[in-house]
Amino acid sequence: MRKTRTNAYIALAIVSIFWGTTYLASSVGVRHMHGVMLAGIRQATAGFLLTGFFLLRGYKLPGKLVLSKLFIIGTLMLCGGNGLLTWAMKFIPSGLGAIIAATIPIWITITSYFLVQRTRLSLQLIIGMILGFGGVAGIFYNYLSSLMNPDFQFGILIAFGSCIFWALGSVLTAKWALGVNYLYGAGFQMFFSGVIMLLVATFFLGQRIEVSTFTTDLWESLLYLVLVGSVFSYSAYVFALNNLPPAQVSIYAYINPIVAVLLGWLILHEQLTWLTGICSLITIGGVYLVNSAINKNKKSLATTTK
Repeated sequence: MRKTRTNAYIALAIVSIFWGTTYLASSVGVRHMHGVMLAGIRQATAGFLLTGFFLLRGYKLPGKLVLSKLFIIGTLMLCGGNGLLTWAMKFIPSGLGAIIAATIPIWITITSYFLVQRTRLSLQLIIGMILGFGGVAGIFYNYLSSLMNPDFQFGILIAFGSCIFWALGSVLTAKWALGVNYLYGAGFQMFFSGVIMLLVATFFLGQRIEVSTFTTDLWESLLYLVLVGSVFSYSAYVFALNNLPPAQVSIYAYINPIVAVLLGWLILHEQLTWLTGICSLITIGGVYLVNSAINKNKKSLATTTK
């Protein structure tokens, strides 16, 4: 038991650090390939590897109803969420994209309020939401000149859109009891979403996969995103989620953007000012308050229903 818990903490450390590095890998990849195509190859390949692993171990295909739900969740979270955010990396700094993505727990709270259960609007929850969005707004002060750039505006728009899609998928994941191994189900979500994004990139965005034109940077980006970002880190995330309290696992959401901002500054030479650092911490602090308020509300509901 102690060994399992130790391994769970190691898995959480892996998720906290390595998921933060995927913003850097995506930023490098979109320099050589359209973001939707990049995300499509990443998810389809990772999904093929994961589902193939379970099928070889003798797992049966889920029923049509479960597959349809996995398709919907995968489309929302990975096409709308990961696909749009990867595309946004073409137009905005990776660190800024990571800070925007850090607000996902707030979007999940808003989505859950209207679609699942009306969470009690405590003072802590409201303050957390104000700080979370206020911190992001403060960061934009460093990009006042860029805000007039249509490409930058588009990147910001689809980055926030990705948060909403991820939140919708997360709410449905919690609402639907699928009764399938988490990793096995994630493999189908990745594969379905990857195929969809490849089709969209090919037939609607006019993109083509020409392996002969792949640069070394693009190969490294793809391999890193598939093996480290999806297969390795997501497996670690599921393991941690099944062996640690959700509140502890949520720590990764506070560390990821810090890793992304620092790597963007060190390797991609992105702008990092005191204002960016302070506003990033304000955003992360706001997200922490929101998560804390939600957990308190859940404990209160559990106590009253006993």
